[in-house]
Amino acid sequence: MFGNLHFTMRKIGAALGLLTIAGSYTYAQQWENVGGVQTVSAGGSSFNNLVVDNAGNYYLSYYDVTVSKGSVQKFNGNFWTYVGGSAGITTSYATYNSLSMDPAANTIYYTNQGSGLEVRQFNGTTWTSLPSVTASTTNYQASAVSPSNILFTYGSYDSGTVKRYVNGAWEQVGNSGFSSGAEFAEMVIGSNNTVYTANVSGGLRVYQNSANASATDNWTLVGGSIVDAASSGEAYSSDIAIDANNNLYVAYVSTTAIGKKLNVKKFDGTSWTQVGNANFSNGKVQHIALAVTASGTPYVVASRWEDDNFLKNTVYKLDVANQNWVTFGSDFISDGEAKYNDLAVDNTNNFLVLAYTDGSTKVKRISLANTLQTCNNTDPGSNIGDTGCVTFTYQGQPVTYSTVRGSDGKVWMQQNLGSSQVAISMGDTASFGDLFQWGRWDDGHQLRTSATTSATSPNSPDGLAGTNSYIIGSPSWWGTLATDKWTASNAGAVTSTVGADPCKTAGSGWRMPSQAEWAALVSAEGIANPGAAYSSHLKLPAGGYRSSSDGGFTYAGQRGYFWSSDTSNSGGKYLYIGSTIANASSGAPRGQGASVRCIKDVTAGLGTSDIKLNVTVGVYPNPTNGILNIKADAAIESVNVINVVGQKIKVEFSNNHINIQSLSNGMYIIEVKLKNGQSIFKKIIKN
Repeated sequence: MFGNLHFTMRKIGAALGLLTIAGSYTYAQQWENVGGVQTVSAGGSSFNNLVVDNAGNYYLSYYDVTVSKGSVQKFNGNFWTYVGGSAGITTSYATYNSLSMDPAANTIYYTNQGSGLEVRQFNGTTWTSLPSVTASTTNYQASAVSPSNILFTYGSYDSGTVKRYVNGAWEQVGNSGFSSGAEFAEMVIGSNNTVYTANVSGGLRVYQNSANASATDNWTLVGGSIVDAASSGEAYSSDIAIDANNNLYVAYVSTTAIGKKLNVKKFDGTSWTQVGNANFSNGKVQHIALAVTASGTPYVVASRWEDDNFLKNTVYKLDVANQNWVTFGSDFISDGEAKYNDLAVDNTNNFLVLAYTDGSTKVKRISLANTLQTCNNTDPGSNIGDTGCVTFTYQGQPVTYSTVRGSDGKVWMQQNLGSSQVAISMGDTASFGDLFQWGRWDDGHQLRTSATTSATSPNSPDGLAGTNSYIIGSPSWWGTLATDKWTASNAGAVTSTVGADPCKTAGSGWRMPSQAEWAALVSAEGIANPGAAYSSHLKLPAGGYRSSSDGGFTYAGQRGYFWSSDTSNSGGKYLYIGSTIANASSGAPRGQGASVRCIKDVTAGLGTSDIKLNVTVGVYPNPTNGILNIKADAAIESVNVINVVGQKIKVEFSNNHINIQSLSNGMYIIEVKLKNGQSIFKKIIKN
């Protein structure tokens, strides 16, 4: 979409962000900070505009309070930079502005309130000023670029006028004053070479004209009449969007008599029809924006203006099956007041992107992948690679994660805690998730954007009350006994020696994996490097780690670090996946931030596939000095020994025993392969 994308949304009762359908739940994704930063602007901001090009780059314009000028930034998939190299591209105030680009993203255009309606273009190197569209004061404005790369602007001067830039001069398009003003001016241009404008003036009005129209070709109302009565005011905005088939959608706020609630309508070729339920917000909303996918799925955002929800924003999507609007991602997204919302769709990477001002400009995104997936909390089947799902509450939001049966026969989450999707590549940032300190839980410290703090007193789980920051420095976080545990069922059950297991929030049976379970998984999946980790059934990404000394991030996209529930003296054990190794016996300070991947205990009550796994296998004596007896109540096919770095050592299995006298002292994993295709893993100590 081009121009200011303002539109409204609604909160559905006390909805949890999940739509209940016959006992299942729609897939609830999570919002993440784009570029890993909480704020994009250097300071205060307003009038945000968001555009996404066909390569998945994000462009953001806003009025920048720190320089009292308009600024434009770009996100290239990794980080934000100022377009043109620095903040402030205007000569003065730009409290009203718009942003657009040509279809090939070769040229970016920025318009702003200044000496009339000012226009600037960026050609990939520098910003240059075009002639002003008009010398008249122009607040409300919009811009868009036609399929033939012609820039169009729409402004409130002369009671609403559209012009295009051709051969170095501005030409008037159609009659001026056609819209009776242009409050909340918005504009889109379809692939059919038709220009559409939207504004609120005596109701929501949408006009159309040909991109080739002369000054005598009058603008006409789409559908022959206003769309609907709509509230007018600085924050009661409207928005327009268009899909790949040139279907028009509009979002607006109803009048005071209706309660200033959110509505979305679509033009069906003849008239405007309601999309979903009418007036669907529970209360008054402001600062609305609208975005529509190429296939025609609409999303809207609005800030709730009443009660204790004072301007917090919410995004909604249309539940097509039931034709009503549901919250998307969470009930509220912003922490405080969210103004100047804007939405855009990243078709390249399949994200919905949201920009808003909460003190400063913040940009978040949420994956649109699998948004139609339903979950009935069924475990994966008995075959290796079978998938299932689990729904639980994380960071105060309902989420649904994919689960999978690994080559070790165990049920695992197929996503890291805090991720928004199953990894689609080794370096997929949306799959990295959060980085926990050993022994801590979902208290907010694990977020990659969390603030840092010094150690608490006492420096143990029972001293963390009210602490949601990442603990750094020396002494760092909780390094005491080798007998400490990470097993408490919730924060209320922690002690000085027992932390709360963040996996247990997923429900019965879910917990942190042990070092032995990681070692068995590494062997069974053949994991030897980050590429193999991603290719495994668990789709383990290379999320990197966070420093215990300064909170810095290292090796994101290159290496993987996954906590286990076991201690390493005063530290913690983790699975390290480096460029040429996968070592489940690695140890690190507990203050280091690493990924968490959860495993589920399987019991006979969980289904046929789980009953099959309840084969009794005995490995004894343990510890052993070399001769191990191995018995099972099922036929054994072979036995392997796995060392602490995941290397498989073949041994001869005869007369129900193996001989490991030649191996060095230490811990090993015994893999017992049964003839029914299952594998059982046991940890033993050789001394």
